[in-house]
This record gives sequence, C-alpha cells and structure tokens, in this order.
Amino acid sequence: MSETQRRPPRMHGPGARMGGEKAKDFKGTIKKLVKYMGRYWPAFVAVLIFAVGSTIFGIIGPKISGKATTELFNGLVAKVSGTGSINFERIGHILLLLLGLYVLSAVLSFVQGLIMTGISQKLAYRFRQEICEKINRMPMKYFESRTVGEVLSRITNDVDTLGQSLNQSITQLITSITTMIGVLIMMLSISPLMTLIAIVILPISAGLIGIVVKKSQKFFVAQQRYLGEINGQVEEVYSGHNIVKAYNKEEDVEKTFHDTNDILFQSAWKSQFLSGLMQPIMTFVGNLGYVSVAVLGSILAVRGTITVGDIQAFIQYVRNFTQPITQLAQVSNMLQSTAAAAERVFEFLEEEEEEQLAQNPVHLEFPKGRVDFQNVVFGYNPDKVIIHNFNCSVKPGQTVAIVGPTGAGKTTMVKLLMRFYDVNSGAILVDGHNVKEFNRSELREIFGMVLQDTWLFKGTIMENIRYGRLDATDEEVIAAAKAAHAHRFIQTLPGGYQMELNEDASNVSQGQKQLLTIARAILADNKIMILDEATSSVDTRTEQQIQKAMNHLMEGRTSFVIAHRLSTIRDADLILVMKDGDIIEQGNHEELLAKNGFYAELYNSQFVDATA
Repeated sequence: MSETQRRPPRMHGPGARMGGEKAKDFKGTIKKLVKYMGRYWPAFVAVLIFAVGSTIFGIIGPKISGKATTELFNGLVAKVSGTGSINFERIGHILLLLLGLYVLSAVLSFVQGLIMTGISQKLAYRFRQEICEKINRMPMKYFESRTVGEVLSRITNDVDTLGQSLNQSITQLITSITTMIGVLIMMLSISPLMTLIAIVILPISAGLIGIVVKKSQKFFVAQQRYLGEINGQVEEVYSGHNIVKAYNKEEDVEKTFHDTNDILFQSAWKSQFLSGLMQPIMTFVGNLGYVSVAVLGSILAVRGTITVGDIQAFIQYVRNFTQPITQLAQVSNMLQSTAAAAERVFEFLEEEEEEQLAQNPVHLEFPKGRVDFQNVVFGYNPDKVIIHNFNCSVKPGQTVAIVGPTGAGKTTMVKLLMRFYDVNSGAILVDGHNVKEFNRSELREIFGMVLQDTWLFKGTIMENIRYGRLDATDEEVIAAAKAAHAHRFIQTLPGGYQMELNEDASNVSQGQKQLLTIARAILADNKIMILDEATSSVDTRTEQQIQKAMNHLMEGRTSFVIAHRLSTIRDADLILVMKDGDIIEQGNHEELLAKNGFYAELYNSQFVDATA
C-alpha cells in the first residue's frame, strides 16, 4: 500500500484549530472586496439609481395617501354639518396618482434586483474561476497540509455565502439609507415637533443594535470556519471509510465529528439567535415611537395644527423610519458574514504560488532523457533535511530502479524531479539544463507518470486513456491500449471503450485501472517515465501483465522505477540503493548481489521465512 493508503484519516477535533475569533481585518477585507468589484461599478451605479428611485417613489406614497384621507375626512365633516359633500373625483385622482407611484416604485425595484443578482452571480463565478486557476499555480505542500474538504469549502460554502449576502446587503444598504433620509425629510415637512419625538428613539435603537452586532460578529466567523472544518472531516472519513471500519475507529470518528459539529452548532445558533434579536428589539422601540406620536398627534390635531391625513401619514413614516434601522442592523450582520467568507477566499487567492515561468526558459524540441542529480540536498522543512548530497547520472534510455526501506527518500526524489518541490541546494539537470530553467508546464511535458494510486475520472474508458494526449484519434487510443495489454479486457466490458467509469472507478478492478493508466502514459509518449510502485497492490498474474506493459512503455525511454518487490527490477540498467536520504550503493543487480551489502540483504530478505 502507498503512504496515503496506509495512514488512517487525520482527526480534526476542536483542538486542531480553535475558532470563534473575529475576522483578522474586517475593514481591510471590505476594502479588498470593494476594490475587487471595481469592474462592476457602472452596474452598481445603475443599481443605486434604480434603488433610490424606487425608494423615493415609495416614500412619497404615504404623504399622498394622507391627502386622500384628509379629503375624505373634510368631506365627511362638511356632509354632517350640511355645508358640502365628499369630492370623490378628487379622491379618485389622488388614488390613481398613488397607484402610479407604487407601480413605478415596484418596476424600479424589480430592475435593480435583477441587476444586483447578475452582479453577485458574476462575482461568484469570477471567484470560483480564480480559485480554480489558483489551485493549478499553488505548490504541492499546500494541499499536503490541508484536507480536500477544506479547500472545497472555499469554492462552495464561502463563495456562496459571499454572493448571497452581498446581493442582499448592497440593495438593503442603499434602500435603507435612502429610506431613512427621505422619511426624515417627509416627517419634518409634516411636523418638526413629532419628528423630534420620533428621533429620540434612535439612540436607544442604535445602542441595543450595536451591542448585538458586536456580540454576534465572532460567532459568524466561527460558523464559516467550522463549516469548512466539518466538510473536510466528512470528505476524508467518507473516502477512507474502509480503513475506519477495519480499525474499528467508528466511535473515534463520530466523537471527532460531534466535537466539531457541536462547535459549529454553538456558533451557528448563537449567531442566528443574536441576529434574530434585531427584529423584536426594533419592534419594541418602534411601538414606543407609535404611542408617542399618536398621543402628540392627537393633541396637535385637536388644536388644528395638523390634519388627520398628516397624522396617518406620519404614523406610516414612523413605521418606515424604524424599518430601515432594522434593515441596517441586519445588513451589518450580513456584512460580518460577507467579510468572514471574503477573508477566507482572499486568504486562499493570496497564498504563495510556485513560480510557473522561468526568466529565460529552456525549450527542448527533442528531449533525449539524460538526467543528472548533482549534490542535491532537500528537506520539506529547511531545518529537517531528509536528502543528503544526492548524486547520480542517468544516460538517455536507461532504466533506473530506486530501492530502499520506507522513508529512505525514494518518492521524494521523484517529486524533486517533477519540481513539485525545489531542492534546498544542488541541482537536477535534464539534458544538461537545470530544471529551474524550464517553465514548469514544459518540464512536466517531458515526464510521464504511472503511480500505485491510480487516478481515473468519471467518463468513458476512451476518454480516460485519451487524457494522456487530448488530440489522439480513436485508433491511437486503441493502439496504446493494445500496447498496455488492456485491449482484451476492455473488449469484455459492457460497452467496451465507451463504458463509463463511475466517480471512483470502482466498476473495474485495481489491476485493470493500473493497465488503463499505463495505456494513458503510452499514448502521452513522454521521453522520461516515472513508475512509482505500480505493481505493489495487484496479484502475481496481473503483476506479470502490468510488467509486460511497463516493459513496452519503457522501451527507448529513460525510466525511473520505484519498487518494493525487488524481483521486478532485476533487469534495470542501474539500481540506486537509498537509505536515510543518501545513495549508499549503486550498480546492476548482479554487481550489487556480489557486493553482499545492503541491497543483497534487502533482496534476500524477500525469501526468508518470517516465521523462522
């Protein structure tokens, strides 16, 4: 088994990463987001115009409605006193004007909502696209230190939260501010005294809302953080479910999940509960305002200072005045959620990238396949060196086997060769050129890889083999399958080359998957091949088939073969024996056996009875 298969899933309990802290830089994140949305400013201006227009027409409504009420009241008074009658024609004109204003307000609101939805979705699309492109530029060490679920959470949960909350918060922010200003002006035009009474409630509201927002911010941040944490756990445990069951770790996994889920639950319900307090607080304060206005309005109406319609309109304005305050409080909560999600997305987009392009890149039209390791020193951490002064020269077309105990540095050498990591010192040369002089993409085109951990995607067998060279014809794909000894078993499958593999390719055997990956490598026709324990997880007969396919694959190519079964590399031109990051022996099979050293010990240990 590979190292990935051997290790049980990592445990992610609450001790792994304590959440609940505030956003590291709330203002900075919002500024980044505003700058990021710069290309959408024309659309934002349109949203602003339509939103303000919609709000203004809605604000004028109660004032006009009050005129209709006053007209009706005056008519009733005149009719009762016998001095006149109700002017229904004038009331009708007022109501038609009111209807027109509300229809126009609704149309403008619909248009601004349509534009804002488009902006938020385009923004989410752009974020996902940049994250996807970023993934291809990031170093291997980033993904080896994080779970797949955690990375996926940036693309799904965080971007979704960002898009949805932004869509709602921007619109509500514009309409709420416009409503507050517009309503205040209308209230002052009716009665400055009653306006003063209504405004007195604002400090009370602001104080209470400020306390709630301050308390809820950290819980919104924790909610987003642990949502990503729990996604990583679910993905990891699901993919390693067989190992979990084999080691009877169900209870441990469940405990870890419940611990994280409990933190998510606590932060989620606290954030939602505190957010939910906004409405009852504002309703209570608003009711105090209604009572005050009603009492004062009655007194002023009796004195003849204002009309009945103005009182009705003012009460509506008081209601409309407190509503945007509530909305602003909700917007502040949404902005917390937006900032928490945006911060995680920007953190990912600002992660260190591996250098893709060299300054004066080397281009090999026809690579020969010579590889030289010169005094290579490397450690995943600079203070923990695992490869010490590695030296080796490989001629074009040679087959080089790398053997040694687990942890000797065999796979690490392959990662350095492909520039998944860069050496700390020394140099790796391909055809006499330092690998750092190549563009990474062009360097990797020289190499083909067949690993023990096969990777096939959901699609047909034809598509999976063609992944090695996308412009290959069907005939070339079939020829590669024949060369890999895969053609015969493919024909026996339902649908043959058009059979669809499922997501984890579990509808074909491990050996068949390995043959398909070898066919893919043959089709790619790379000059240097890397074969990392490609036969260690299959039975002896399948191993013989794969070995035949690999022999065909290695013809005329420089090949690096990593193997635990030393019987599979007896015919290698050069065998490098590694131990503790150094080459301690090198030569062909017979020469190394004749030395009776570490290689001979490894080779003979395969035939020793372990029970002896």
